[in-house]
Amino acid sequence: MNAEASRMPAADAPAKSRADAPVAFRADAPLALRADARQNRDRIVAVARELFADRGLDVPMAAIARQARVGVATLYRRFPSKEALVTEVFADQFEACVSVVDDALADPDPWRGFRTAVERVCSMQAADRGFSAAFVAAFPDALDVERERHRAIEGFAELVRRAKATGGLRADFAQDDLALLLMANGGVITGPTETALAASRRLVAYLLSAFRAEQAEPLPPPAPLDLRAVLSH
Repeated sequence: MNAEASRMPAADAPAKSRADAPVAFRADAPLALRADARQNRDRIVAVARELFADRGLDVPMAAIARQARVGVATLYRRFPSKEALVTEVFADQFEACVSVVDDALADPDPWRGFRTAVERVCSMQAADRGFSAAFVAAFPDALDVERERHRAIEGFAELVRRAKATGGLRADFAQDDLALLLMANGGVITGPTETALAASRRLVAYLLSAFRAEQAEPLPPPAPLDLRAVLSH
């Protein structure tokens, strides 16, 4: 998260008055104003989702406010930091990512479970450029995010173990290879979304073929890659 995500620019700081309190929490606010505040919030989230998907998490908060047609002060009243906005925008994707791994673990065929998880996670990465960075970003105050991320990573490690144990996945597949896979996938997801998805599917099919145990040939040692570092760029 960059510095501007955690503080409100001084020029946009709202006045310390009762009128500037969040509308939804003022007992005397007319219902129309409450509805307007909700519409502003929903529009901010929708715009942020679109910009994060297209440009990643480096989009300035001021740019989000401008496209959502609200003031920067209004944006920060709804979301005090970029962390809060990112958590709201990607809540469904975090849940979906964990669900992908859980579904794969429930598959009685370990290789098919591993393959399906790789395909679906790479498809999510290709469809939304912001999600990869959000997945590895530091959210010290969002315990649910940290817990779900840990579940997903630990679940994938178990998929790898099972697929190796049953002879489907090559024995020298390392946990660092997940970072390598996502780094490669991130490199082909340029251009329009449909093109990115097609390129991702093609690349993943090639890689899954190379992951099969029966086609394994000796490889160089795994690269010491850090998943957070890979996905945050």
